[in-house]
Amino acid sequence: MKRSRPRSRAHSLRGRALVALLVMAAAVTIALTMPVRLGLDLRGGTQIVLETKSTKTTKADREATDRTVEVLRGRIDALGVAEPTIVRSGDNRVVVELPGVQDPQQAADVLGRTAQLTVHPVLGTAEGTGADAEAAEGEKGERVLPDEEGLRLRLEAPTLTGEDVKGADARFDQQSGAGWQVTVDFADAGGDRWAKVTGEAACHPAGDPRRRVAIVLDNKIISSPQVDPSVACGAGITGGTTQITGSFSDAEARELALLIKGGALPVPVETIEQRTIGATLGDEAISAGAWAAVIGTALTALFIIVVYRLMGALATVALLCYGLISYAALAAVGATLTLPGLAGFVLAIGMAVDANVLVFERAREEQAARTRPSTRSSLTAGFRSAFSAIADSNVTTLIAAALLFFLASGPVKGFGVTLGIGVLASMVSALVITRVLAEFAASRPAVFRRPHITGISTTGPVRDALLRRDPFLMRRPRRWLAASALVMVAAGSGILVRGLDFGIEFTGGRLIEYSTTTQVDADRARDALADAGFPRAVVQSSGDGDLTVRTEELTDAEAETVTRTIGELGGETEKLRDELIGPSLGEELRKDALLALGLALAAQLLYLAVRFRLLFGTAAVSALAHDVVILVGVFAWLGKPIDGVFLAALLTVIGYSVNDSVVLFDRIRELLAGKDRKASFARLTNRAILQTLPRTVNTGMGAVLILASLAVLADDSLTDFALALLIGVGVGTYSSVFTASPLAIEMYDRGAGARPARRKERGTEKPVPASRAERQEVS
Repeated sequence: MKRSRPRSRAHSLRGRALVALLVMAAAVTIALTMPVRLGLDLRGGTQIVLETKSTKTTKADREATDRTVEVLRGRIDALGVAEPTIVRSGDNRVVVELPGVQDPQQAADVLGRTAQLTVHPVLGTAEGTGADAEAAEGEKGERVLPDEEGLRLRLEAPTLTGEDVKGADARFDQQSGAGWQVTVDFADAGGDRWAKVTGEAACHPAGDPRRRVAIVLDNKIISSPQVDPSVACGAGITGGTTQITGSFSDAEARELALLIKGGALPVPVETIEQRTIGATLGDEAISAGAWAAVIGTALTALFIIVVYRLMGALATVALLCYGLISYAALAAVGATLTLPGLAGFVLAIGMAVDANVLVFERAREEQAARTRPSTRSSLTAGFRSAFSAIADSNVTTLIAAALLFFLASGPVKGFGVTLGIGVLASMVSALVITRVLAEFAASRPAVFRRPHITGISTTGPVRDALLRRDPFLMRRPRRWLAASALVMVAAGSGILVRGLDFGIEFTGGRLIEYSTTTQVDADRARDALADAGFPRAVVQSSGDGDLTVRTEELTDAEAETVTRTIGELGGETEKLRDELIGPSLGEELRKDALLALGLALAAQLLYLAVRFRLLFGTAAVSALAHDVVILVGVFAWLGKPIDGVFLAALLTVIGYSVNDSVVLFDRIRELLAGKDRKASFARLTNRAILQTLPRTVNTGMGAVLILASLAVLADDSLTDFALALLIGVGVGTYSSVFTASPLAIEMYDRGAGARPARRKERGTEKPVPASRAERQEVS
C-alpha cells in the first residue's frame, strides 16, 4: 500500500501533464492560424448608411427609425458580428459600423432586406402576364406574384404576418432527403391562424392551385407548398409549426431563418452609402495602452515571484499560458477584441492570480501546521483544500457570464463571452498547468533539500502579524455596517446631487462629417479638439480622406468651434453632413442588459444559498449592491462619464466583489464543519477573515499593480476604466470583509442565533451547529 501511493501520484501527475500539453498545443495552433478580430476602436471597419422609407401605412419618422435600429441589432448579432455600433442619424437614417466583416456587401444586403413575411391563401392562377396580371389584382389586398417555377398565382390578402412568428431555424432533413429547410414556429394566435388557412386549403382537391398556401418574403414567393392529402378539410395543420422547403443551400436556409427570426423591419430601408472607416483610437493611444498592459503584467509577475519565490515563478509561467489559452479561445469563437476588452483581458490575468494565491496560502497553512512531511504533500493538500473556494467563486461568475450572453445583446453580450472564456482559462491555468509545474518542481531533490526556496515553507509576514495580534474585528459588527452605510449614502448622494453624466452611447449626440483640402490625421484632430474643450469627441477617418467627428449634443457656437478647429488643421473645410444621432446603447439594449444582470444576481444568490446558506448568499449580494452604489456615486461626484467603458468596468467589479465574498464564506463553512464549530459565529467569522486576509491582500495587489499602470500610462479612455476598477477593487475588498461578514453575523443572530437574554457578549453566544451537508463534507 505504501508503494502504490507514490506510483499513483506519479500516474496522476503524468495525466495532468498530458492534458496541459494537449491544451497548450491546441492553443498555439489556434493562435497561429486564427487571428482575433479587432474592434472599431483598434482597427476600424465598414460603415453602412441606411435610409428608412415611408410606406402607404407607415411614416419613416424618428420612432419608426428607432424600431428599425433594434431589429437591425438583432440581425447583426445573428450574423455573428460582435461589438458593432448602430445609431440613428437624423430622423430617417441609420449608421451601422461593423468591425472585421469578411463580406461587407453580403452584410449590407442582409441588413437592407425588409423581411416582410406574409402568408396568403391561393385563389388560383392569374390570367395573362404583365399589365393584365397587374390589373387582376383586386382592391381587397389581392396580389399576383410568380411562384418558384414562374407560374403567376393570385393571392388573397395575408392571413399571417411576421409578428405571428415566434422563431425560425435552419435544419437538414436527413430522413426524407428534402435537404435544407427552415422550420418556423408560430406564436399562439399565429398557430391558430395557420391551422385555419391550411384547413381551408385542404378543402380543395389535390393538384388544384387553391390547395396551396403561399409564403411571401419581401413580395417574393419563397415557398408555396400544397397541403398534404392527409390533412382533413377544416382541420388544418396544428401544433404551431411548419416547414419551408425550396431546394435551399446551407447558406440560403440559414440566411432565411435569420431574416424571419430577426423580425420584419417596420419600414423599408435603402443602402445609400458604404465605406471603410478608420479606428476611433489613434496609434499613440493604442501603443500607450499596450505598454501599460505589459508593464502592469510584469509588475504583477514580479510581485508574485517576490512573495512566493519558486512557486511564484511557476505561477507566472502558468499565467502566460493562461493568456495564450484565452487569446486562442477568443479567436476560436470569433470574438471581437476592443481596447476596453484588451484592458479587461489584462486585468483578468491579475485576477487569475487569485486561484494560485489561494492554493499557495493553503499550502503555507498545511506546512505551518507541521501535518505534512514535505513541500509536495503540502501543495497537494493546498490544491485539495482550495478547490471548493476556486470552484464556487468561478461557478458564480460563469452563471453571470452565461445569463449575460443568452439574455443581453451588443457589448454586454460580448462581455459575457470574454468573461466566460477568462474564467474557464483561469481554472485550467491554476488547477492543471500550475499544479503540474509546482508538483514537478517540488519533487526534485534540490528543491526537497531547500524547502525555503519554494516560498511556501513559511507563513508570510502578513499572516505572522495577524497571528501575533489576533484582533477581534467582528466584536461590534453593527459599527462596520454603520460605516458601510455612511460611505454608501455619501457616495450615492452624488447620484441625486450631481446626477449622472451619461456618455454619447446612452444619450446620442451630433455627427459632423468634413472634407478638407489637406488630409487631416485623426490623431492630430483628436488632440486639437481635446484642447478646444471636446475631450470626448470620437474622431475617425472615413472614405477617401474625409473626417467624421461624433460628440455629445452641441450648441451652434460649439459646433462652429469644432468646424473652426478642423479647418485650422486641414485648410478649406466643407461640411458634408451635420446630423443628430441616437444612442448606440438604445433603450431595448439597456433593458436587456438590466434584465440579464438582475437574473444573474438572482441566480448567484440561489447558488450561494444552495452551496452555503441563504444568509451567506444574501450577505454577498447585498455587499455587491453596496459596491455598485459607491462606484456609480463616486463617478457622479467626479463628473466622469457613464459610458460603454464604464459599463464594462462595472460588470468586472461585480464579478470581482462576488469572488471575494465567496472565498471568505467558503472558509467560514469549513470552520463551521471543523473542530472549532463550538465557538460563536462571530468568532468563527473573525477567524475566517484573519485566515483569508493574506490571500485578499496578495490578490488585490496583483490587480492594483496592473490597474495603476493603466491609470498612469494609458490613454484617457482607459484612465477612466482603470479608475473605476481601482475604486471597485478597493471597495469590493473592503465590503467582503466589513460589509458581507457583519451582515451575515447580524442575520444569523436575528434568525438562528442565541436568544437575546443570553447574548451579553459576542464571545458567549450559542455555538453554531453544523448542518448535515457540512458534516458530510468532512467525513
